[in-house]
Amino acid sequence: MAQPVAQLENVLTEINTSKCKKTFNRFKSDRFKRVKPSWRHPRGIDNRVRRKFRGTISMPNKGFKTASVIKNLTPDGYRKVMVSNVRELEALKSLNTYYCAEIRHGVGAKKRIEIVSKADEYNIVVTNRTGKLVEDAK
Repeated sequence: MAQPVAQLENVLTEINTSKCKKTFNRFKSDRFKRVKPSWRHPRGIDNRVRRKFRGTISMPNKGFKTASVIKNLTPDGYRKVMVSNVRELEALKSLNTYYCAEIRHGVGAKKRIEIVSKADEYNIVVTNRTGKLVEDAK
């Protein structure tokens, strides 16, 4: 039984160490203002980035892929599930160690209060529990 806990700790340390996204900038975007930094694949026959010469910028490839064990995990180790009402929250009752709830953008303040109170009752983590619940400072 101690095996899954140790595996979860390994996964969480792996998230903190290896889950960093490299930004790939377009070739020569640092030289010219007209060349935007959003990535475009170099297509020239003599292009040194396309030919992967030493010392040039790296191109995106599958070596930079996030490991499937930690893909789509939050830094706490949960997977997010979008929730718009209490009934959808009840589906996460037994899975509260693996999944956390995120309240959808279109949900109003009244229903958010209901969802957050039920989530506390079910011990479910809500990532955006304070959204639209700003109290009046009177």
